[in-house]
Amino acid sequence: MSLTSQQIALVQASFRSVQPMSATAAEIFYKRLFEIEPEVGALFRGDIGRQGRQFMQVLAVAVGGLSNVSTLVPMVQQLGVRHAGYGVKAHHYDAVRQALLYTLAVILQDDYTDDVRAAWASAYAMLAGIMKEAAWGAP
Repeated sequence: MSLTSQQIALVQASFRSVQPMSATAAEIFYKRLFEIEPEVGALFRGDIGRQGRQFMQVLAVAVGGLSNVSTLVPMVQQLGVRHAGYGVKAHHYDAVRQALLYTLAVILQDDYTDDVRAAWASAYAMLAGIMKEAAWGAP
């Protein structure tokens, strides 16, 4: 799966609006994730604030890398393998997708258009697919 240049532009532009509120975005994301999939809370053993900062940093790299997917893929593959080692299961990716899209809707408000949502959903599907395939092989 690949993204159109329009989808990449929408994801990158909307993320620039999220970045100044990254701490709030991370807080909303994890709160929502734990509501959707309470069992994932057990996978987080450290400081959730630090985890949130790391999540937003990785998200920034991924969003920035959408313009050059060939250099992004190895990092995303390593991330998938690492997450599987932490105990992440394939079905957790759906909860993460839901929590991410919810967070974007809360932060972006009126700027969270149908096109922005669709672009983020496509980007997430692509990245999550790469991560899952690296962790567990082809579906």
